[in-house]
Amino acid sequence: MRKVICLWSLVMLCGALMLNGCAKEQVVTPEQPLTAPSSEKQLKQSEAAKQAVQEEKIASPAIKESPVAKDEASASAAAAQANGLLKTVYYDFDSAILTSSARDTLSANASVLLKKQTGLKIQVEGHCDERGSAEYNLALGERRAKSAMNYLMTLGVPASRLSTISYGKEKPADPGHDEAAWAKNRRAEFVVAN
Repeated sequence: MRKVICLWSLVMLCGALMLNGCAKEQVVTPEQPLTAPSSEKQLKQSEAAKQAVQEEKIASPAIKESPVAKDEASASAAAAQANGLLKTVYYDFDSAILTSSARDTLSANASVLLKKQTGLKIQVEGHCDERGSAEYNLALGERRAKSAMNYLMTLGVPASRLSTISYGKEKPADPGHDEAAWAKNRRAEFVVAN
């Protein structure tokens, strides 16, 4: 009964977050100050800033790297950095319920996704240990991936940047056949999606 109440609360919270949407950020360029200068000193500083931006544009080299190559290079660098910063979440046996340490790990991952890697799309991969049938483990892996994804959404990561996939027991982190290996295999991993 407690699990049903927790799950129902999580579903209601996700629904409320989806209905409220995200706030739009106001973009301010160097040419457009957020507020009008109120003093002559601020007006002069604003004029000097505009002139510095224009001089920078003139002083920049005529031949520049193509925007496509620059975007691809920055995207691959961001993906490599995100893959190193996003930590794996581990689960108890036959469970998709997030432990307190799993929630702490997901909070850290959400912080990375919201502050440092704001444009990356992430795929949450659900994994299981070798015990159980292939079908059961695929379903359990999907529940694990979705529980991690739902928690990230409650922390503010947009659903449009998240997807899930289950590998069941097909991709073990540790090929061993004991409890230590099984504990490493019951996990959700986060990879940058293409």
